[in-house]
Formats: sequence, C-alpha cells, structure tokens
Amino acid sequence: MAKILVTWSTWQIWSELVLELRKIYWWDNVVALGNRTKPSDELLNSWPFETADIKDIQKIRDIIEKYEIDTIYHLVSLLSATGEQNPNLAWDVNMWGLKDMLDLAVEYKIKRFFWPSSIAAFWPNTPRINTPQYTPMDPTTMYGVTKVAGELLCQYYHQKYGLDTRSLRYPWIVSRKTLPWGWTTDYAVAIYYDAIQKGEYEFFVNEQTVLPMMYMPDAIKATIDIMQADPEKIKIHTSYNLTAFSFSAKDLEENVRKYIPELKCTYAPDFRQKIADSRPASLDDSAAQKDRGWKADYDLDAMSQDMIENLRKRLS
Repeated sequence: MAKILVTWSTWQIWSELVLELRKIYWWDNVVALGNRTKPSDELLNSWPFETADIKDIQKIRDIIEKYEIDTIYHLVSLLSATGEQNPNLAWDVNMWGLKDMLDLAVEYKIKRFFWPSSIAAFWPNTPRINTPQYTPMDPTTMYGVTKVAGELLCQYYHQKYGLDTRSLRYPWIVSRKTLPWGWTTDYAVAIYYDAIQKGEYEFFVNEQTVLPMMYMPDAIKATIDIMQADPEKIKIHTSYNLTAFSFSAKDLEENVRKYIPELKCTYAPDFRQKIADSRPASLDDSAAQKDRGWKADYDLDAMSQDMIENLRKRLS
C-alpha cells in the first residue's frame, strides 16, 4: 500500500484529490500537507494533516520519515495573478520549491513523484486549435515560465537519477465545490450559480470564445490514473497534454438552458477576453490516450446535469 504525501492540500481542487486518495489507500496512508490556508473540516477531520512551509526542508524531511512516505504529489504553486504581482516569489516557490522536493525524492528513494503542469505553459506562438503535445512553448507569465521549466526539471531528474516523475498539463478545471474567484474561465462556473439563483447571467467573454475544459471528477481520475499506471506506460516525463472537451460560451448558454429554460444571457466582454483569446482553444491529448488509454467520463451535457443537480441541493 502506497504511503502518500500531498503538498498544497488545502487548496480546494487538491483537497478533493486528497479525499479521493484516502478512499483508495485508506485515511492514514495519505498525509495532507498545508501551510497558512485553513483546511476544510472534511480534510482536517480525516487526518493525518501536517503544516509546513514548502521551504522548510527539515520539517518536510521529518514528515517523510515519520510517515515512511514513498509517493509524493507535489502540488504547490503560485498561480498567474499572484505570480505577476511578485515574480521573484513565484520563481522561488514554484521552481526552488519543486527542486527541493525532487532532491528529497531522490534522497528518500521515492517510488513515484507527481507534479502538475498547465496549459499556461503555452502561447502566444502555440497553435490554438488542437494544440500538439510537442509545440512552441513561450509563455509570457512567470507562472507559465515556471511550468515550462518545471516540466524540463522533472524530465531531467528522471533521466539523471531514475526518479519516476509524472505530470499532466491540465486544461481549465470546473468544480461545483469551488466558487468563482477571478479566473478567466469563471464564467463556466458562475453561469450555473446565477442561472439557479437569478435566472440570468452576463458573460464577460463573447459568444465565440472557446476554451478547453475538464470537470473536476475527470481531473481527479486522470491524476490518480497516471500515478497508478505501470512505469512502462509512462513515455513522457515532461508532461502529458490532457483534455476532456472544448465549448464556446454560446454552447454553454444553450446547454444550461436545456435544464433551466427561463435562463437569459447577455454578453459584455471585458479585459479577460484578451486573455481568453490568447489561450489554446483545444488540445491534442492523443499521447495520453495512446500510452494510458485516457478517456474523460464527462462531456458538457453530463457536466451541466451534475452541476445543476448538486448546486440546486446545496443552494436550497
């Protein structure tokens, strides 16, 4: 049975991963590591939970020894908005933090090491349609720069030290448990809340805006699947492209209206339109399909049904 350490476990997306891992590997075999963010009661009460700054190497070393960790999901990262406000901190956390964890993984002979990349590693010279696995990667944000550098660093540690590194380039993730909080794709979550509560929604992108998305259950499934895969099935040690579906804002409006017929939508593009226009509109994840048989469970319609059913229960 794997002994797992999950860093940055208090962020909503990764806390859901922790809870799913605990269903598979049992609660005491999955150690959630947090820092300053208060964990959810669900996460905290399911123990074990530890706190440490990602730069406190000795504390993390102590945790690895205490729980006899053999598998690491290193998920700590400063995202785009924060990273652009403090590029030096973003580099320190995202790159030195990753390298420190890779060094610990080599030192303690960790069996498998996961680190998440992102489509932030692409643009502006990346093909927007069916973005290939191998393509120009010249991001214009520090977050994106650290994702490209991090991919290469993980590959280096695999080639140099034989560390079993694994990674996925996630598209935009949609979660019914995470409220909109300032991302370019917030409309893909906010429309469900406003449709249920108000019967109307105003998009901040235009009708033709298309972006690659993935529903949270598929993101968790893909993460666990790649870590459970036999080593010979992992052919890429930078990061695999990953996707589920792409849809336009208009497609989303029409799909939600299937279940909430009274929904009225307007469009008022703001500064986020420019950001959306610079992102890939669809991804080629054929390498993940070929190497590991990857296939998403949710399409747009299945996601809408699940979002609306569960949000109605919660919001009522």
